[in-house]
Amino acid sequence: MPEEITAEQLEMLLQLAVLPQPPYLMAGVGLLMGVLCGLTFGRQVQDKLDGWKQDRLPLLPLATAEISLSFTGILIGITLFIGCCLQIFGFAAGVALLVALLLSLLTGGALFAQLERLMLQVESGNFKAVDFDNFDEFF
Repeated sequence: MPEEITAEQLEMLLQLAVLPQPPYLMAGVGLLMGVLCGLTFGRQVQDKLDGWKQDRLPLLPLATAEISLSFTGILIGITLFIGCCLQIFGFAAGVALLVALLLSLLTGGALFAQLERLMLQVESGNFKAVDFDNFDEFF
């Protein structure tokens, strides 16, 4: 029969399981995850555009399961990267991850809405140049 772990032994094990501070490794993992998911997302959008050019397949809805999964991976990776970088500069872990989550959700949501709007313009045939300086077009 296995022996039971005492409270002192459990506390000693939990002290050994602490992640190193500052979290350089997690920042690298977040950056790698964001880049890989970004490449996947870009390729999926490019494939959707190629299908529209060749066979007139519909561009919208853009939020299919595959595209949403890769975009979510981008958001999670960038949240980890920004949050861990803020921790490296001295922010508390909870505050850093909350700020990073808010930044990535707001920026990612605005960019996804803009991408859907551009896809709608391409599909309808009245595509115009994108002006990133005009914030009224993002929402």
